[in-house]
Amino acid sequence: MVAAAVIPCGWVAEMRKPLVHPNLLDKAIAYVSPKIAAERLGARTALALAGGYTGARIDRAQLSRYMPMAGSANADTIRDLPMLRARSRDQMRNAPVAIGALNTKVSHVVGTGLALTPALEADFLGMSTEEADAWATSTKRDFETWANSLDCDLARKLNFYGIQSLAYRSTLESGDHFIVTPRVQRETGGPKLALQMIEADRVCNPNRSGDNPGCVDGIKISPETGESLAVHIAKIHPGEVLGQTNEWTEVAMRGTTGRRNVLHLLQMLRPGQVRGVPMIAPILEPLRQLAAWTENELNAAVVSSLFAVFVKMDPDAFQDIFDEGAQKAIVEHSSGWSGEMESGKAVNLLPGESVETTTPGRPNPEFDPFWSAIVRQIGMALDLPYEVLTMHFQSSYSAARAALLMAWKSFRSSRDWMATYLCQPVYELWLADEVAEGRISAPGFFVSPALRAAWCAAVWTGDGPGSIDPAKEVDAAQKRVDLGISTKEAESILHDGVGWRAKHVQRVKEVEAEKRDGIYYPPMNRAPAPPADGSSDVVVPPTK
Repeated sequence: MVAAAVIPCGWVAEMRKPLVHPNLLDKAIAYVSPKIAAERLGARTALALAGGYTGARIDRAQLSRYMPMAGSANADTIRDLPMLRARSRDQMRNAPVAIGALNTKVSHVVGTGLALTPALEADFLGMSTEEADAWATSTKRDFETWANSLDCDLARKLNFYGIQSLAYRSTLESGDHFIVTPRVQRETGGPKLALQMIEADRVCNPNRSGDNPGCVDGIKISPETGESLAVHIAKIHPGEVLGQTNEWTEVAMRGTTGRRNVLHLLQMLRPGQVRGVPMIAPILEPLRQLAAWTENELNAAVVSSLFAVFVKMDPDAFQDIFDEGAQKAIVEHSSGWSGEMESGKAVNLLPGESVETTTPGRPNPEFDPFWSAIVRQIGMALDLPYEVLTMHFQSSYSAARAALLMAWKSFRSSRDWMATYLCQPVYELWLADEVAEGRISAPGFFVSPALRAAWCAAVWTGDGPGSIDPAKEVDAAQKRVDLGISTKEAESILHDGVGWRAKHVQRVKEVEAEKRDGIYYPPMNRAPAPPADGSSDVVVPPTK
């Protein structure tokens, strides 16, 4: 049975308007021959309905009730967000496929955390390579000291890498996430950056008032440019049950100097979008149905595996053997059985009762193929290949490797998003505070945006993807580079997400140190480049 579509009144009125209006010729023909005029008008209407896309037709039975609204990015999402968040979190708590997808994304995109490698533009800043290396090493050490400390969290519960993981998880689960960036005075040292995690629900309109052009779902925006100007943060989560009176604080997105006071993490899907949508919002219905079906199949399989004995009593013997008191006791005891099955249990039936059973056919042989088909569609929506989503690699090496490569394209895209909208802004805020407090020297940092960008340039690297067959993959990478169809930079990024240049700089340092200490051995099967002075750098291993 197909449910009737709910069509807005305005659309009904619009649909009732004729698609084609009679012109002067139609009116003239109608005056002479109304029948011919009606046929002519019908033909013109048919031509008007025959557009280029059949998906826009309304004269077909399959599409006649398919009337979605063409709303704005906010009109299509804001009203549904509370329910979408609640259902998304429920699935993340209770549905294996949903929580598996979330954990897979977080563990591969963030993993142990995205680490900083300063990449300041030494030439533009007028620094030598040695000076740039020394500055980068010192700055990285100071940043890691802050990042590994719980002081980077305003609540002192997570370090920066834990904040990355929670922020990404919360963004996927709730649709968006907010991070407030105050400067706080700790027990030692001057004011330092601290990060405060704000869940999506806490950013809402004060006193739950309605939206208006200047404030949409807790975010104050500029009607002219669409820029987010401030956020209204509730002191208490709206879902808290303590019964406290809530209060809202307005926090500007940027300070008077342009400092970013609030970081808003969301995946933009449409222009003008103010709030984000949970990752599993488009597939909540199939996820819920799949979980319910799985539970029913599991219950049916459990019931069919039980072994119970039913004792049927002869009605005539019941009347002859037991007196009235005993009969009443037996009837009361047997009537108390709820129907719940328990393995190894003997169940007394009432006189005249019998157990009629049907063949349960469990485990259902069709369960796994259908479940896999639905999960494949869910994986498509989540940008996760089926093998990666289910963590089940049963196909060939080539198919498994292709699935991992497809997944890592998605992971790297998300990792770049994390680095761009969370890690890099946090690093720039931290570095600005350190320079302002005189703890780090960066001449011209506050003078020119170009100089500031040069000082703040950085590379963020995460855990590598691993490999199925390292020997084959390294050999293939080397051959691609030797053939000139790839580069060391491309292969390095494909391997673990780190560019070749960063590795090359470190490798040069390692080789020079090995040469200095007399333990350098050239790579096997590859002739080393001769030194510039013509001397030999090859160290012959000492013989015993």
